[in-house]
Amino acid sequence: MQKVVVFWFRRDLRLEDNTALFHALSAGYPVLPLFIFDRNILDELEDRSDLRVNFIHQTILSLAATLHEHGGQLLVKYGKPQEVWQELLREYPIAAVYTNRDYEPYARQRDAAVAALLAESGITLHTFKDHVIFEEQEILSKSGTPYTVFTPYSRTWKAALFPGQTTPGSGKDSPHLQAFPSEKLLTGNLFAAISTPIPSLAAMNFEPAEMSFPPTTVSQELIRHYDETRNFPAQRGTSRLGIHFRFGTISIREKARKALALNETYLNELIWRDFYAQILANFPHVATQSFRPEYDRIAWRNDEAEFQRWCAGTTGYPIVDAGMRELNTTGFMHNRVRMITASFLTKHLLIDWRWGEAYFAKKLLDFDLASNNGGWQWAAGCGTDAAPYFRVFNPTAQQEKFDPELKYVRRWVPEYGTTRYPRPMVDHKTARERCLAVYQKGIKGDEG
Repeated sequence: MQKVVVFWFRRDLRLEDNTALFHALSAGYPVLPLFIFDRNILDELEDRSDLRVNFIHQTILSLAATLHEHGGQLLVKYGKPQEVWQELLREYPIAAVYTNRDYEPYARQRDAAVAALLAESGITLHTFKDHVIFEEQEILSKSGTPYTVFTPYSRTWKAALFPGQTTPGSGKDSPHLQAFPSEKLLTGNLFAAISTPIPSLAAMNFEPAEMSFPPTTVSQELIRHYDETRNFPAQRGTSRLGIHFRFGTISIREKARKALALNETYLNELIWRDFYAQILANFPHVATQSFRPEYDRIAWRNDEAEFQRWCAGTTGYPIVDAGMRELNTTGFMHNRVRMITASFLTKHLLIDWRWGEAYFAKKLLDFDLASNNGGWQWAAGCGTDAAPYFRVFNPTAQQEKFDPELKYVRRWVPEYGTTRYPRPMVDHKTARERCLAVYQKGIKGDEG
């Protein structure tokens, strides 16, 4: 059998502008595309109708159909990656393996183990940057260290986009935003001699779920006015592309080029993705600990009953409850409301940010470890943000400012204003004072 190169899909589920796929198709061997439904991840999921698994499965079926049109096949396996690769090494004469990098702790451990396994057979695992514009060590301070504050990071990020240019040009002029036209190389370069069926959801102990997922495109008009509309949850003022960025069904380079041309505020949101990805890569302790170690001394109350009310959206604060119900129903929550609900849990209820982070991780369609972790640590005041811990959002003031006509609240909390709606579970002023006292004692010690 002729040697093949394997392209391993992970969080890059597209055929267009896919860096590692482009290099695999340019390597001179037939390319065998591979996807592994990873049991190390799937076995940990509690919801057997998990919408993200449904989304991935639908996307894989679509990819397989398109690859078939180009004369190839998508090999789909269900198992633990190291075991799957041991099986593949027995079945196929593999010349090399190509994949795009992932910076999460588990992904790094997985890839190191697979690379070592392949190396035993003299096979190289070639990895490439794809789901960020700049990765962990590309944007550094003048002292050569990673940035830990967003604003100076973003300035350096933007300057690096156009190296050597005093007046940055359009997005297409940036070498960092150039596309890798993998889609143009498919025909004639794919390996087709497989007949393995794609595992069904049922075969993996999952159930199909009815859900229409957001489209991969948004109107230019929405992006053009993004800075004006993004904070108002009742409006369709955000792109809702999060799930596509998470699973790589769209190209970050393509969206960054459009953002450059249309709206700097939207571009900044893409830079936040890079920022949090490099924080996780350079400071992996944030996955389980506070970025600032002194914040792990906070004496969280961690009241289980209060946490359950927060989860259910029955706190008595309408915008908090609306956000949690939107999340529970749709797998989506507006970004402004994410900040409000996270601040409420950590500051008003003094519940450990890791509890909230884990709940969002279970529910969010667009769950991404780096961004979710960064957002929760920002809300709790223990992360990279320069603002001090005494920033405590007032949910009522936030509601009045960003949902003044109560359109968002009434959509998700129809009983608001009736006797069926609960009274606030905690007074804002009292909660704020308690929060400041507990934080100060934990961070500075008794003498603080």
